[in-house]
Amino acid sequence: MAAPVRGMIGSTSIGNTTSFQKKTRSKLVSIPGTRPSVQNGQLLVSSGVSSLDYVIGGGLAVGTLLLVEEDHYDSYSRMLLKYFLAEGVVCGHELFLASARDHPDDIMQELPSPIVDDVAGMKISEGQSQPSDPENPDTMKIAWRYQNQPKVQTALASSVRFGHYYDVSKTMEPELRQAAKCHSFYQLQETPVVTASSPLPSPYHSLLKSIQTVIRKEGFDGSTPQSKVRNVLRLGLHSLGSVLWGDDVCCKDNPAHCHALTTFLYILRGLLRTSLSVAMVTVPSHLTQNRAVMGRIIRLSDTAIALESFKGSEKETNPLYKDYHGLLHVRQLPRLNCLSCEVPDTKDLAFKLKRKQFTIEVSSHQPLSALSPQHTPNSHPIALRVHSYGTSPNPNEQRGVKTPPRLLTSAVSALKTHSTVDTADQRVGCNENDTD
Repeated sequence: MAAPVRGMIGSTSIGNTTSFQKKTRSKLVSIPGTRPSVQNGQLLVSSGVSSLDYVIGGGLAVGTLLLVEEDHYDSYSRMLLKYFLAEGVVCGHELFLASARDHPDDIMQELPSPIVDDVAGMKISEGQSQPSDPENPDTMKIAWRYQNQPKVQTALASSVRFGHYYDVSKTMEPELRQAAKCHSFYQLQETPVVTASSPLPSPYHSLLKSIQTVIRKEGFDGSTPQSKVRNVLRLGLHSLGSVLWGDDVCCKDNPAHCHALTTFLYILRGLLRTSLSVAMVTVPSHLTQNRAVMGRIIRLSDTAIALESFKGSEKETNPLYKDYHGLLHVRQLPRLNCLSCEVPDTKDLAFKLKRKQFTIEVSSHQPLSALSPQHTPNSHPIALRVHSYGTSPNPNEQRGVKTPPRLLTSAVSALKTHSTVDTADQRVGCNENDTD
């Protein structure tokens, strides 16, 4: 009985094709300068700053919006925008740059130059120390008790390299910059459009129309096939919400266009979700008078960060922040294809601008203002001594050890002296009142 069965199985396997097929993974979209996310499989692009990519979950997801709250002088937020555009130039992505203050061509001329050195050399230049040579007499030696202590890793970097490195002390070569396809929108050169039915001001309406035209004409929404290979559109919108855009959200507590910027972001996210595009928007949040409006702006973005610069503030001379130029606050992280967002390891982040690079690191100092008054050292020295050597909270008495009488006597005498002075002051005040 067994032999015919084996023959039957052999005949069916040779003569006929089986109905079972090997399960294969679906092919991902292959676009230069992108990679799939490990957490949710979303297609990611680099922001141009590797440490920022690490903070926000590996990079910027295609179809999302990154909101950057500008610092007071718009120096570091402008630098992040230039990093974002420079990464698009190096990866061959198309660019769309909109501005109302500076001409887009002037911003493009300030893009940092890419670094093409070895990765190991870059890591050394980022601040990672080289292994010490014990035979070198100039090598710094530390105490033996600290040799086996783990080193504090302040630099934020992923194990897999993603994106490129740039030298902010040099500008990008004109040949490389001109090879990229860039669409510009300069608000001062645009003719105002009268739209009675639109809730948006004329500049926002014109900007949305221009973005929609580029997305449809270049085929980023899939309506028309792209010419050569599939590509990504990077949108850089500088300083939205300022007066130059016709918005009064930065001027009044109750602005007339309080819903203009939120409506613009809502429509923009709809365009991004249905196209191969990603946007970085900078907003002068420190000028916004109504904080409720700023909260709605943050909730209408996918990823939101804020830059707090030390320039012109008290923290600039604070020795705790001597190694940094400002703080980075993560306001919101995206929730894509999952119920929860990627939570960063720490929220104490600071940034600094080196001679050639802009980096984000973990702040290794905790300001004293964050401590509660009862934990602040030397806040109430007499009360601390009494609490330490008093009757009830003393751990030595619980173990059968007597309280040192000399310390207790000195603390009690100090309290008596303090109370005697207060009583004398009260008596003097009472006598003066009686005299009056």
